[in-house]
Amino acid sequence: MAEELRPLDSSWLRAHPLPAPDNDTDKNGRGRVLAIGGCRMVPGGIQLTVEAALRAGAGKIQVATIESAALALGIAMPEVAVFGLSETPAGEIALNRAEPLAELLGRCDAVVAGPAMTDRDCGSKLSRLLAEQCEVQLVLDAGVLMRLADHEAAFRLLARPAILTPHAGELAALLDCDAGAIEADRARAVRAASDRFGAICVLKGPNSLIAEPGGLTFSYAGGGVGLATGGSGDVLAGIVAGLCARGTDPLVATMWSVWLHGEAGRRCAEQIGPIGYLARELLAHVPSLLRGV
Repeated sequence: MAEELRPLDSSWLRAHPLPAPDNDTDKNGRGRVLAIGGCRMVPGGIQLTVEAALRAGAGKIQVATIESAALALGIAMPEVAVFGLSETPAGEIALNRAEPLAELLGRCDAVVAGPAMTDRDCGSKLSRLLAEQCEVQLVLDAGVLMRLADHEAAFRLLARPAILTPHAGELAALLDCDAGAIEADRARAVRAASDRFGAICVLKGPNSLIAEPGGLTFSYAGGGVGLATGGSGDVLAGIVAGLCARGTDPLVATMWSVWLHGEAGRRCAEQIGPIGYLARELLAHVPSLLRGV
């Protein structure tokens, strides 16, 4: 039986508004995000995620990335605190010592992990650490998704559902199948991942699908082909984390993030062109879109 899809539209968003901070709220009250990711091959990818979280309204950001990229990231983004982690010979986060991350996990309201990570083994070690030690909202992307199945039982036991943001290839890895099977029935695939991991799952694409565990599946067709560009997914993951840190319900944060990301793409398409705009050009549109629908 075909999966019933509900539309993610302005009516749904109006019925599920984002929490608004009081005028006297300080930066800690606006929400604290810990972003973990980056590698030597893509040292700037995590910067897109971090700025997206700030643009989504988070008040305070900590970044944990490879030690060789930490200084440059800190100079490029004076708004954030940067922590260098040991790295493998290939330039990936090594996690030889978990203590620095364990301390940082106790000082945040949401964690986004995986952007600009490419090594499956490193991603698996990080996802295991997060499943065992993290007590706040998790947003998982890219490198930590590829072997998440190693720890699926731990993720089903989390107090709050993790939020997964895969493209078709990453979802295929999650479900141990090929990408062709994902594309053959995208709705069934995103539902399977949501139920298997007890997680909210976004399957990115021209028609993005969002599934909640044991619940509904939603569809968003906005954004356009221009969003199929390097770094676009890193931006989406950061928006989700920023909204979660502000205290937004995980499903509401995910739905709003997909819409914000898509509408930012639509604006870029109108102002720049349908293809050829950069992922970082999405970021400036997010604050004005947050004013509502």
